[in-house]
Amino acid sequence: MLKDLSNYRKSYEKQELLESNCPKNPIELFQSWFKNADASDMISETNAMTISSIGLDGFPKNRVVLLKKYTQEGFIFYTNYTSDKGKAIAANDRVCLSFFWEGLEQQIIIKGKAEKLAENVSDGYFESRPKGSKLGAWASNQSTVVSSREELESNLKTFEKKFEGQEIPRPKHWGGFLVKPISIEFWQGRPNRMHDRIKYTLTEDFSWKLKRLAP
Repeated sequence: MLKDLSNYRKSYEKQELLESNCPKNPIELFQSWFKNADASDMISETNAMTISSIGLDGFPKNRVVLLKKYTQEGFIFYTNYTSDKGKAIAANDRVCLSFFWEGLEQQIIIKGKAEKLAENVSDGYFESRPKGSKLGAWASNQSTVVSSREELESNLKTFEKKFEGQEIPRPKHWGGFLVKPISIEFWQGRPNRMHDRIKYTLTEDFSWKLKRLAP
């Protein structure tokens, strides 16, 4: 079955991104865009982001995860360290994050290096999770082959019984990553495919250099 998509087009006309409106620090611009997206009825899950890593097989792989915190240092998410994602980052810490907020015609692309969070930080976040999410971190050997849905449900029941009536500790194989950015690109859709692209690049003295890219 063949479907020709060559006539799928949309004119982007909602906003503009000019150098005169860009702060020196890209985290400030990220915060401004994020808050605007979070307040918008057109964005259902503002903190959903795509993370790209290079797998052990040499292929890039994208998947959507949830941003849990951002600071001046970078961007934090949590995962199973023994998953495909965790193993890929352990072997190659260079990753790319991207946000696409369709309703605002905006993208943000972040290149950086990922490092594990301190165990006490991961502990603190894990304690804040709902009970079901805590149990899920124990019950699922993420990225491994399972025989059926029933096997997953059985694993969950096993850990429900194991931790019944007690605090659920964080599994050592589960925790957070901090992605420290080396470049952040902000993309704003504009008419006639003449989009605004502003890229910040981290310099050797840890200041940020701003430049405009052709769309």
